[in-house]
Amino acid sequence: MISENDAMIRLTAKCAGAEYCVADIRKMMSRWELPEGVADKIIKRLLDERYIDEKRYAHAFVRDKFRYNHWGWIRIELELKKRNIAQEFIDEAKEEINDEANLTELRRIIKSKRRTVKGKSEYEVNAKLFRFALSRGFSYADINEVLHTDIEE
Repeated sequence: MISENDAMIRLTAKCAGAEYCVADIRKMMSRWELPEGVADKIIKRLLDERYIDEKRYAHAFVRDKFRYNHWGWIRIELELKKRNIAQEFIDEAKEEINDEANLTELRRIIKSKRRTVKGKSEYEVNAKLFRFALSRGFSYADINEVLHTDIEE
């Protein structure tokens, strides 16, 4: 168990280096076995001093997960909801991914994955690609569109 002051110092240093949401900070503090009242007090102070900003976190999360993890919007939204980010922040951050960028990214990952997928028929290969893209969080309609336009070309 660490003291309240030590926890505050550690958390301000972490928050100064990367974006965190309240859920992430609570998880860190639960490992440190801080009393509940102290944890709430620290979170309030971090929010007041803008070390934690859930709107800023949502925007950074969307950018990073789309650009580096190649996730689709559905998965990104689910992960943000899992972290208790307000729906208004999620909707605002969603605007960073336009439909064309989403389809371009989906085409890229499907094309890349197609090289490694093996199947007895084109139908089986497409089924595997479909499941792969769904697991990445892309919509059924977008995947269907990309797979059918790639087949026609």
